[in-house]
Amino acid sequence: MDNNFFALISRMRYIERWSLMRNSIHENIQEHSHMVAVIAHALGVIRRDVFGIPCDADACATVALYHDASEILTGDLPTPIKYHDDEIMSAYRRVEQIASEKLLNMLPVELRGAFEPVLTGDVVKELHPIVKAADKMSAYIKCIEERKAGNNEFASAEKQTLDALHGYNMPEVEYFIEHFIPAFEKTLDELGSIE
Repeated sequence: MDNNFFALISRMRYIERWSLMRNSIHENIQEHSHMVAVIAHALGVIRRDVFGIPCDADACATVALYHDASEILTGDLPTPIKYHDDEIMSAYRRVEQIASEKLLNMLPVELRGAFEPVLTGDVVKELHPIVKAADKMSAYIKCIEERKAGNNEFASAEKQTLDALHGYNMPEVEYFIEHFIPAFEKTLDELGSIE
């Protein structure tokens, strides 16, 4: 079999997110995965260094980088459909699993062992909540950016996403919201730049 894995990974940039919403700022799953990895790494570091709970922040970032890789083959199913009921959710998870296995089989055999836990989600269970929270935090930031661009389409999603983040009851999430989210409301001049 051809080693098509990384060529397909590079095509993440063609899969648009938020397809049912009017977007001021378009986002693809490659951009999204990068931001989720950055946030997951930060949440892991906060968990470890602020709250003293052992956590492999690098592993959090790696899992986050590939968390939507299956969507290269499946596309991004809109949330209202994906989570409509348990039967659809279960079927879609199976489709994602098949897509992940197909991607894994595009790697040389000697590399599959390193990528399998990341692609199949079969990683240390304590990483799942961090990556899920990072995914949700990325969505929350997207909502803030859309509101700042004058797009009210995301107003309801912003509130629901923030409520969901608080619902995780994760101290690292609350720390991130308190210390880092306010900066997303600032302009570039307010953020500071090299002078």
